[in-house]
Parts: sequence; C-alpha cells; structure tokens
Amino acid sequence: MNERKYSFIELFKKAVRGEEQNYTKGNINEALILLAIPMILEMLMESLFMIVDVFYVSRVSNNAVATVGLTESVLMLIESIAIGITVGTTALIARRIGEKNTAKASESAVQSIILGIFVSIITGVLCFYYAEDILRLMGGDESLIQEGKEYTRIILSLNFVLMLLFVFNGIFRAAGNPAIAMRTLWLSNGLNIILDPIFIFGFGPISGMGVTGAAVATCIGRGVGVCYQIYSLAGGKSVIKITKDIFKPNWEILKNLISISAGGAGQFLISTASWIFLVRILATFGSSILAGYTIGIRVIIFCILPSWGLANATATLVGQNLGAGEPERAERTVWKAGRFNMYYLVCLAIIFYISAEWVSGIFSEEEEVINAASLCLKVLCLGYVFFAYQMIVMQSFNGAGDTRTPTILTFIFMWLVQIPLAYLLALNFNFGPMGVYSAICISGMLMTIVAIYLFRKGAWKTKVV
Repeated sequence: MNERKYSFIELFKKAVRGEEQNYTKGNINEALILLAIPMILEMLMESLFMIVDVFYVSRVSNNAVATVGLTESVLMLIESIAIGITVGTTALIARRIGEKNTAKASESAVQSIILGIFVSIITGVLCFYYAEDILRLMGGDESLIQEGKEYTRIILSLNFVLMLLFVFNGIFRAAGNPAIAMRTLWLSNGLNIILDPIFIFGFGPISGMGVTGAAVATCIGRGVGVCYQIYSLAGGKSVIKITKDIFKPNWEILKNLISISAGGAGQFLISTASWIFLVRILATFGSSILAGYTIGIRVIIFCILPSWGLANATATLVGQNLGAGEPERAERTVWKAGRFNMYYLVCLAIIFYISAEWVSGIFSEEEEVINAASLCLKVLCLGYVFFAYQMIVMQSFNGAGDTRTPTILTFIFMWLVQIPLAYLLALNFNFGPMGVYSAICISGMLMTIVAIYLFRKGAWKTKVV
C-alpha cells in the first residue's frame, strides 16, 4: 500500500507539535523536513537574538561592540567543548534510538550531562579570576578592558548555563525530539530580547548597566531555558527518561562518550582557535575594523544558522539510520540535505553581495565600520557554495560517530592553510582585512573538496559506537 504524501503545511505542523516519528523508514525528504524545521526555527531565534543583542550593544560604544566580539571569540572555545559533548551525545543516543534501545539512550544522556557540568565548573572558575587578562590577551586596550571586563567575567564564568543548554538540546535532537529544543531556545532567547534593553539602558527602578547588562540578560534567559529543559525531561515529554537510579557515572559509557566527544570538541576547538588568530590579525587594523568584523559575522551567523539546523538534522538521521542498519539511506539523506543547503546559501550570497552596505548600516552610523562590515559580508559570501556542502558532510561524519576525519581536516585546512594564508595576504602582501576574508574562502573551498572525497569512500558507514 502506498504511503500517504503529506503537504509541506501538514509536515510543518507535525514538526512544530513534536509528534514522535520513525525517521528510519518512509520518505527521506519528509524525514529531513520533520527534523529540520524545529532545528531551523530554533536556530532562527538564536540568530535573531544575536542580531538584536549587537544592535543594542552598538548603541553603547565601539568598545562595547568590540568587547562582545573579543569575549565571544573566547566563549567559542568553551562552546567548542559543549558542541563536542553534543556531537558525542548525538552519535550515541541517535544510534541507540535507531536500535530501539531507549534505556541505553537515556543512560547515555545522563553521562553527557555529568560530563558537561564537570567541564563548565572548571572553565567557569578560571574565567572568573582571569577575565581582564583574557581581554588583554585578545588585544583589547585598557579603556576597552575597563568598560567590558564585567561583561566578560559574567558571560564566561557562568558558562554552565550555556553548556547545559547545548547538552540538553543535543539530547532532544538526537532522540528525534527537536521541537523541545526549539521551544527551549524560543523561550530563552525571547526572554533575552525583552531583557536586553532593560538591563543595558535601564528601565524604572533598574539602572542601565551598559554592555554588562547584556551579559546579565543573556544569563537570565539561558537559565530559564535550562529550567524548561529539566522540566521537559523530568515531566516525561521526551522519549529520553532520566531517573534517580541512573543519575550516576557509568564509566564504560563515559569513556565511549569522551572518546567521541574529544574528536568533536577537537575539530571545533581547532576551528575556534584559528578564528581567534584571525581576530587577533584583524585587531591590528583598529577598533573600527574589529567592530565591522563583529557586525558582519553576526549578520552571517543570523542567516546561516538555519543551515546548521539542517546539518544537525542530517547528523541525527545518519546516526539513527546506521543504528537501524540502513547505511545507504543515511548516504542518500546527506546528498539531499547538501543540495537543499546549497540552494539556500547561493540565494543568500546573492542578497548579501547586493545589499551589504545597507545591511551594515542598520548596525552602525560610522562610515568606516559600515565599510568594514560590508567587506566582510561581500567576500565571505563568495564561498557559500562550498560551505553549504561542507556543513552537511562534516556533521554527517560526526553523526556517524567518526569525529576523527573532520578533526584532521579541520586542523589541516584551518591551521596549515587558513592562518598562514591570512597572515601572508593581510600583513605581508598588505591586503588588510580583505586578505583575511579571502583566506577563509580559499581554505573552506579546499576543505569541502577533500571532505566530499572522503565521504564518498564510505568508511564512516562501518564506524562502531
């Protein structure tokens, strides 16, 4: 009997409601849509908050915008660890869900929570004591440090809320419940957007805190989101069930989780550390260039986070299909997702190239900052065709539990190609920021070509997790 074909509107409603589905059978396009829609909506709210946040902060000062940029460059190191744990969580839980072993999936979820808490406590204490030194190390001058040190201290030392937000949402996505993750970020980031102007500029009895207020609003919003995640797990809204009797270390699962997560964290740490070097190069050209870069990157992230939602959905489907013994279905899913992502990012590149100055002018009135942000947008969007497939393929390796391959590729093309090329083009050949952005595009293109070649060889299909 032929399966019923759902319209996009019907699939959209099912995806937002979060109905339980079997993603290892049936139409691949429908499975991608059902998983990707909540993840895309989740990422849209995340990116909307980032844009609103920099909009308000830009009304404080250039130092405030630069503080956010420098702090987030360091925060990305912590996020890399969180993402790495999420990668391991996705691989383990998705594989167990595909095998129909929800008990083991729940136990794996507990181990990821324990690992995330442990890491966030250590990094939070270190960042609390060394906040000023972190800004100084990143190239901030003394006036920037004095204005932004409390923002940096709050955001980095309270990183446990961000860590748990990542880990819990990774659990929901891997289990095929992305609607819960979506609601979490809509709640937390919606609250952030409301609280941002209140704490930055002041309202009623609340005095304006400047850029520090942005950190307070962010931590409150994320904290409320974590509380909702805990409620969803404890209240039985997820196929993952966490009970007191399993909330203890399981060294066998932890060892497997750490092994996979180390590769996931490694690739993101490598890429993030390389971005810090790029920011350090850009900082030599002045605060206006750095502010323009911060604005440009925020706008780019706002628009490509839906692509990450699609990539995360693909990783979940790869893991579940491998668990169900369907490797060919997993591969077909990857090529379909890559093609969809390419269509989207090509359209986005055209829009960015045409309207870069107008978009940049929304966030600053200074001509030098607008020009810097416009250059960032125009050059980086030229690499979108390749980046579209790179996102999907690299996440598919991770979803299969093969974190080693993307880690090696990231190291080679970020550190051995991108950083030296950026330094040469920007400083030795005097291309300035243009040289940095060109190096990003060239290294990304080369990485995509090699990643596709390795993916076609198919070793990821036999990875045991």
